[in-house]
Amino acid sequence: MGFADLLETVGGFGKFQVIHVVLLTVPSLFMASHNLLQNFVAAVPDHRCRVRLDANTSGYLNATGEEPLGRDLLRAFVPLDQDGRPDKCRMYTAPQWQLLAANGTWGNWSDQPDTQPCADGWVYDRSQFTATIVTEWDLVCGQKSLKRMAQSIYMAGLLIGAIVLGSLSDKYGRRNLLLWSSFQLAVSGICGMFSPSFPLFCFGRFLCGMALSGVLGNTYFYVLELIPTRTRTSVITCMNYVYTFGQLLLAGVAFCVRDWHWLQCAVTLPFLLVFLYSWWLSESARWLIMNDKADAALKELKKVARLNGKEAEGEALTIEILRLKMEEDLSNVRESYSLLDLFRTPEIRRLTFSSTFVWFALGFSYYGLSIDLQGFGANIYLIQVIFGAVDIPAQFITFLLLNYMGRCFTQSSSFILAGIIILINIFIPKEMQTLHTALAAVGKGSLAAAYACAYLHTAEFFPTVIRQTALGMTSLASRVGAFMAPIIRLIGDYVPFLPTATYGGIAVLAGIVAISLLETRNIPLPDTIEELERRFKCAKQLKKAKREDIPLHDTEISLLKQSA
Repeated sequence: MGFADLLETVGGFGKFQVIHVVLLTVPSLFMASHNLLQNFVAAVPDHRCRVRLDANTSGYLNATGEEPLGRDLLRAFVPLDQDGRPDKCRMYTAPQWQLLAANGTWGNWSDQPDTQPCADGWVYDRSQFTATIVTEWDLVCGQKSLKRMAQSIYMAGLLIGAIVLGSLSDKYGRRNLLLWSSFQLAVSGICGMFSPSFPLFCFGRFLCGMALSGVLGNTYFYVLELIPTRTRTSVITCMNYVYTFGQLLLAGVAFCVRDWHWLQCAVTLPFLLVFLYSWWLSESARWLIMNDKADAALKELKKVARLNGKEAEGEALTIEILRLKMEEDLSNVRESYSLLDLFRTPEIRRLTFSSTFVWFALGFSYYGLSIDLQGFGANIYLIQVIFGAVDIPAQFITFLLLNYMGRCFTQSSSFILAGIIILINIFIPKEMQTLHTALAAVGKGSLAAAYACAYLHTAEFFPTVIRQTALGMTSLASRVGAFMAPIIRLIGDYVPFLPTATYGGIAVLAGIVAISLLETRNIPLPDTIEELERRFKCAKQLKKAKREDIPLHDTEISLLKQSA
């Protein structure tokens, strides 16, 4: 209870916490914009082969020797697909002028003329999107897999960022890594909009993904380490709501900005502002204490007390009081920690494996549903609004469940509900588009609830000394899942139901695994691995007491005091 007591001494949740929470929540508004940007910058407009007319058809040439062609004239150059529309990827090897005659058709299949892939590029319908990376680099037909590759490369950046920046945050502090991450995101995003080639664009997106992992992890844990236990659920729920409104904001910005260059600029520039004001933020006093920086921690706590109107209490704090309050935790702190500490003891090893699978399922199923909005067939901006709006009631229900039913139940039930809904959607005919979209939205809302719970839950059961490293490990699993999600979509070209079945099945399995995680409702954050092990021991004894019908009142009080 050491640091929790110190936090209450300097004002608990006061003016200092409110200011920092507001400033640290601003990045959440634009995180969704980058995570879901692929839906708009890589949108595929209607297209067909470009027809370059030769000298023999000079009567139809325009000033540049190229089209446009009327729909009737186009019939001689481009075959029709099964829906009676110009084929997207094939053209006749030679003009078929006889088709321009009234009711001109081919007698039977054997009479069909030879076709070839588009030789001179494509013509795109620019009525909805002025420019996307698809129109810029012709990522259609034989190159369409590159579109999904761009998203996978971005997810790979999130994956690497979770590993690298997570460990660096535990070593160098939350504020320093937030500064660097927001700066890297702003610079790489703005530079990416000027990319002259597709590989350079992908490299820029990789750097953006890497930086976003740093911003995401540091803002969440920075906030959790600044606030008292009683306000954790409420504050994190508010941050999740801001992320939800960010999804709605993305739909509005993308509707107004139809060129991918300026859309990427619009969702990146706010991180330059985050970088500038982050210089004013205080470092996490909890992190400073656990990293043997008591002098700096005392200075920060005095600042907290002063802003919270507890100046007298702040002045009364000394290095000796800090060390006395944190004596037990500090005695268990080593000079350095690494990823291997997540596997050092049996209990933390089990916790690491379980939470890693849960996070893998989150990234895999959530982004499997969220990054292919055009697949729903309706207006892409409307679908983005629906998918964002469904999170509003989902977050409220999650808030209630977290407070009254606990973390494990909320996490597990969200996953299982999402998985079942996704699996049901396999059997809904494509003609029932409204029902298909509605079920997908509810499934996505359930996964958003699971995401909200996962960030809070993970932060609560891993100790301060390896908290960011643990988030790096679990986020790594999430990014692996997110990286695989668009790849699994490619299989859908051959087995249409398989991607959806995989997303749903993994979600149900994760719901079963989530039941085994440590319950953390109304329990202070652990600071050391030893403290976490004591909590596991106490939880086992409590379960044993309940199983053997031993009166729990005195037992629970005793054990919870020991664990704290």
